[in-house]
Amino acid sequence: MYFYTLINGDGREIGSFFMDRYARPDKRPGAWMDECILRKHTNSEVQLPVAHLVCNFTKPSGDKPALLSHDEIVTLFHEFGHTLHHLLTQVDYPSVSGINGVPWDAVELPSQFMENFAWDPDVVRGMSKHVTTGVALPEQLLSKLEASRVFQSGLQMVRQVEFSLFDWRIHSEYDPAKGPRFREILNEVRDRVSVLKPPQFSRFANSFSHVFGGGYAAGYYSYKWAEVLAADAFAAFEERGIFDRGVADSFRKNILEVGGTRDIGEAFKAFRGRAPRIEPLLTQAGIDTLPPNNS
Repeated sequence: MYFYTLINGDGREIGSFFMDRYARPDKRPGAWMDECILRKHTNSEVQLPVAHLVCNFTKPSGDKPALLSHDEIVTLFHEFGHTLHHLLTQVDYPSVSGINGVPWDAVELPSQFMENFAWDPDVVRGMSKHVTTGVALPEQLLSKLEASRVFQSGLQMVRQVEFSLFDWRIHSEYDPAKGPRFREILNEVRDRVSVLKPPQFSRFANSFSHVFGGGYAAGYYSYKWAEVLAADAFAAFEERGIFDRGVADSFRKNILEVGGTRDIGEAFKAFRGRAPRIEPLLTQAGIDTLPPNNS
């Protein structure tokens, strides 16, 4: 277990987080961030936020260090986005501090936004090298890594659209007289959007735990909408330079610091200067946008 403290540019403490890096027997699988202490006013001072960031990386072995795959790096950046959202809040009321009170379809904005840095060539160059020789990642391999991000991205996108439409329709069209119509609705959605249709014996709906047991009911679309917000936000960094202090300060002030105190649409406009657009996500996915008025 490791403990880190986040310090502002003026030396002022902002918050802290525990990090549980490695897998061990009986540990819950996966990776996640959660709250230990929320920012709030006490009788005499402001209580600073504390988070815990949990991963399941492979432990170092002997004199060999722990080596992370790129997928694990993306996961680490994702969870650190949630961590920053919790730690950088300037809201002193726990119910709307940090990640609390943030709409379901925007709470993944900081985490998916941070994933983009794990794909940026300059960032990858700066944090990677051969474990033995110290040689930098070859440009050819870096190009292959970039290309892998958009491999079959269109199929992945329509798959998420399929899940989202199915979720919406079973909740918005439910009629007690007709019953749930799960399979009928799923087939109609697939006829509309799917490229590769599963065999008839597939019972996907029976195992769609996000909707039926995980709290995403009527909200599964948030996965893709948060990607739209994150890609558009990161595009602002690409336009100005991903290490530009001005755009970073604006993202911190308008998105990360406000918690659930401000409508996310207004907060995003304050940062981006306009409403979110889908084009940055399509560009990020390697999908060309359609010309105006093309159907």
